[in-house]
Amino acid sequence: MSRENPPCGTPRIQSELALLGYVVAKATIDKYKVQTHKPPSQTWRGFLDNHFTDIVAIDFLTVPTGTFRILFVFIVLQHDRRKVVDFSVTTNPTAAWTAQQMIEAFPDNTAPRFLIRDQDSIYGETFCHRIKNMGIEEVVTAPRSPWQNARVEKIHGSIRRERLNHVVVLTERHLRGICAITLITTTNRGLTFR
Repeated sequence: MSRENPPCGTPRIQSELALLGYVVAKATIDKYKVQTHKPPSQTWRGFLDNHFTDIVAIDFLTVPTGTFRILFVFIVLQHDRRKVVDFSVTTNPTAAWTAQQMIEAFPDNTAPRFLIRDQDSIYGETFCHRIKNMGIEEVVTAPRSPWQNARVEKIHGSIRRERLNHVVVLTERHLRGICAITLITTTNRGLTFR
């Protein structure tokens, strides 16, 4: 019976045999049941562990200024060493601008294999097309799941806690300097400045 219906579990086989008049213990059914060995699907943690050196994460940090404007900080983070590869500040991010930042962050053939990003609408068709042409596979996190992109969220928290909670940002240039100082002190890695 288990050969003909592999998805049937032990309780179903036990109840079917009971309908035929055979009372069989669960342990007996488990002993003689045909085992199907299919590999388990990969978990999120397993994906991160298996492709740790090939992953880059991106995200936007929004910062209000003293003049009530909103500035956006685009951060590109390499997972294996928590190295901030690139960051940039703008008042008006578009899909084309974001795609250009990715090209400048990974010149020539230095693009990673995977890119973790959220479901923000800024990553439009232009961005997705450019990323695909670079040979990068996008991994989109679930809605409202910041823990799936936790490394970039940790950088956001560091920038906010260490600098932005104590300073009123005035201009793009001011914010760029604040971010540069914070990222140098928290990551102690090389950065590209623009």
